[in-house]
Amino acid sequence: MPKLCKVLVSLFIILVFAQCLSSQHEPSENFDWLVGKWQRTNEAHDKKTFEYWVKIKDTEYAGLAFTLQNNDTVNQEKMVLSKSDGSWQLKVKTPDEPDFIAFEMTMMKDGLFECNNDSLAFPKKITYWRDGEKLKANVAGDSLQIPFEFSEIEK
Repeated sequence: MPKLCKVLVSLFIILVFAQCLSSQHEPSENFDWLVGKWQRTNEAHDKKTFEYWVKIKDTEYAGLAFTLQNNDTVNQEKMVLSKSDGSWQLKVKTPDEPDFIAFEMTMMKDGLFECNNDSLAFPKKITYWRDGEKLKANVAGDSLQIPFEFSEIEK
């Protein structure tokens, strides 16, 4: 093979390799996979838990979670997933709290995120992810973990 052909082949291989490296992208900051109306499938038989998520804008999603027992609301949370100053946060507010409690996003992949607040006794970590058609979440402290599994009931 002539010397020029070897140089061109080598250059081509380097360019293909560089393109492969540059095509590895950062995780998407799109959380549209949360959007919808969800019902918890691993709930106690006498309760029904729901989460509703809507997209407000590209950098903000709002959620409402509530649990019914005998048609009475026994638990409720408002949630906001938003980006501010280049960082994502999950903020959670229960009726007992005067303000939202912020959890900093510490991990993000396509279809998954994890948020932490080590200043709390429980929860310290909240994780959400998609598993096929299911929405899953885990709320964890030092020794306690509560898994959530949801099926979509309406978009």
